Amino acid sequence: MDAPFFKPATVRSHVWNLWIVASLLLLSVRVGIAWDYEGHRTVNQLALQSLPTNYPSFVFTPEARERIAFLAGEPDRWRNSQDQTFRHFNNPDHYFDLDELALFDLAPSVVKPFRYDFVGQLALARAAHPHRFPPIDPLKDLDHTKALVGFLPWTITEYHGKLKSAFSYLREFEQAGQRDEIANARRNVVDLMGLMGHFVGDGAQPLHTTKHYNGWVGDNPNRFTTNRSFHSWIDGGYLQKFGMDQDALRRGLRPAGLPKLDGATVSPTNIFSVVMAYLSKSHRQVEPLYRLDKEGKLSGQGEMSKEAHDFLTQQILAAAQMLGDLWLTAWQQAPPDAYLRSALARRNLVKEREVPAPPPGQKP
Repeated sequence: MDAPFFKPATVRSHVWNLWIVASLLLLSVRVGIAWDYEGHRTVNQLALQSLPTNYPSFVFTPEARERIAFLAGEPDRWRNSQDQTFRHFNNPDHYFDLDELALFDLAPSVVKPFRYDFVGQLALARAAHPHRFPPIDPLKDLDHTKALVGFLPWTITEYHGKLKSAFSYLREFEQAGQRDEIANARRNVVDLMGLMGHFVGDGAQPLHTTKHYNGWVGDNPNRFTTNRSFHSWIDGGYLQKFGMDQDALRRGLRPAGLPKLDGATVSPTNIFSVVMAYLSKSHRQVEPLYRLDKEGKLSGQGEMSKEAHDFLTQQILAAAQMLGDLWLTAWQQAPPDAYLRSALARRNLVKEREVPAPPPGQKP
């Protein structure tokens, strides 16, 4: 949600001035949040329910389920940091403004799948066409993110890679490791699943795919809302008011499998393109979302609008479905960790040699 805006009734002049400065600093920083904590928890919980029964059983224990659900909100908790270097790292991971790509002569189909290659694409475009980009006020860019359009597709793809790696070394520890190593490796899998779920959840909130992330900006021929509380209302305000039918959401789940977008199965071998297609589909819901608001269906006044409620809950469901698919493919695609396997074999061989021989006449 957006930073709360409190106006004191009376305040001394110097305190008032400090409050204004602090408020302006908060408003100048784009905070990457999609759905509130309960929405993110729901995404992770639904995704767990989409997994097959032969998925590693330790993720289904009550402790692991709660850990995965709790960590759905962790990347939003990081935003309380006042460290600008940390904000520079964290904030852009939550969004990707697809409608800004044209300024850089880019399209989703030609964006580099490597994060820093993409940064180079942005820098080259800015250098070649400086007239397209207004100057950036450094006082409003304390975290140095204004020249970026977000990194959400890379963040999701990279977490998928981390999860694959975790499953790879977990298998080796389960074959030849020690009990504490297995427990720690399983904990890493659970943590990565929970954190990854947050960003997949972000991707289904259409306002995380657009420059119009908190009210329409620039030309506005359709006279969409410019209200700066729009983002927080979509994140949680509307669904908090009218609630979510958890049973209906569960009934809408299909079993996790190969990622499906627009009804077609997508090859999981290039996860970046899968994620980009997922975000592009979400981006196509930006104008329909604003239109629902214009038509008064998101006002929250009077009876609930079924159309608006279905729109938002279907986005929650889409996130859960994609997350389950990505968790499943990370497990299925995890390759053998040949280096760790060899290291564990050498370590176990040394231990075997160190075991003293049994006394004469006693069986080993």
